[in-house]
Amino acid sequence: MIPIRNKKKTLKVTVEEMRNFAFSYVEKYAPSKQQLKTYLLKKYLKFSVPDVKKQDVNNLIDIVLSDLEKNRFINDKFYSDSKAKSMIQRGNSINKIRYYLMSKGIKDEFIKDTLSKIKDQNSEQDFFSAIKICKKKRIGPARTEDNRPLFYKKDISLLARNGFDFETSKKVMDIDKDDFIRIIKLL
Repeated sequence: MIPIRNKKKTLKVTVEEMRNFAFSYVEKYAPSKQQLKTYLLKKYLKFSVPDVKKQDVNNLIDIVLSDLEKNRFINDKFYSDSKAKSMIQRGNSINKIRYYLMSKGIKDEFIKDTLSKIKDQNSEQDFFSAIKICKKKRIGPARTEDNRPLFYKKDISLLARNGFDFETSKKVMDIDKDDFIRIIKLL
């Protein structure tokens, strides 16, 4: 016979459970503060007793998050810098990086700081990222010379969907094949 558990959870047990969920999630994914908050809220509302108020759970989650932030397990500034760096290596535009960080719940001050660091390191970052996209997708200057005029609009629109402005896209599309190869070797 299975014993019935009618034992109510105390506040301390609940906070410890949340902290354990948070540690396992942080260890696996290295999330932003907002991502972790969303995860804990979903996790706890899924497994908890239905008569618990959402505001009480939210307050407990805030306690756990402030403790994790104090102990430097989560840090939105570091998250912003590291995600932006990895996205630049993949060839994403500054606009795409900005909107990605905004969607992850990063504060505006951290986003502005990260983007200003990127622009300070390389003022033409979007141009080089667009070159990387052209190489990766084999568009624009990476195409053969006789196909470039046929696919010009399509290639410009692909760059626009990746967050590049028209001037940068046009500048990249008008590069000669030899210049493109030299720039790729430098990257």
